[in-house]
Amino acid sequence: MANKDAAFGLRAIGKVGQNRDAQGLSEYNISTNATAIYQNDPVQMTADGTIGVANSSANVLLGALNGIFYTDATTQKPTWSNHLAGSNTATDIVGFVSDDPYERFEIQSAGSVTGANIFLVADIAYTAGDSANYVSKAEISGTMTSGASAQLRILGISKDPDNSDTASANVNVVVNINEHVLNSANGI
Repeated sequence: MANKDAAFGLRAIGKVGQNRDAQGLSEYNISTNATAIYQNDPVQMTADGTIGVANSSANVLLGALNGIFYTDATTQKPTWSNHLAGSNTATDIVGFVSDDPYERFEIQSAGSVTGANIFLVADIAYTAGDSANYVSKAEISGTMTSGASAQLRILGISKDPDNSDTASANVNVVVNINEHVLNSANGI
């Protein structure tokens, strides 16, 4: 049976080892002139001390956006949203990010994945999110390698019955961030 083609970005599912500190979210500032960031989009640290969408295989990842909080510039009301609109002019935007270096995520693959691909690494294939529900459309690239230089490491195939057919594209996989900024010796 073919898998559904319904990308959803990096959905946090728990930490490696399943210790009791699962699914912590950290707060990071987001620049007023930031590009739109959708729920579950991969994010990176930026040189101005804020976070932004990680839309390139060259980006070192911080985690996945869970939502944002800000004071609406028009109504002056505190507002929570699952995404950041690129036109948001608030000056106090804070993003909540699943940023634990040992967090596991589920993500859809742009290609097919078999058991032989487990523990290989691949980059993110970024597409702007869905404007209907503001959820990410990022996927893991169908190009996997045994090298160390890629954003995500495949840990297994999802148990999702609608997207676990290894004979076709769009299979969901369990990954962790291989190139994580909090595990890097380099600054940004």
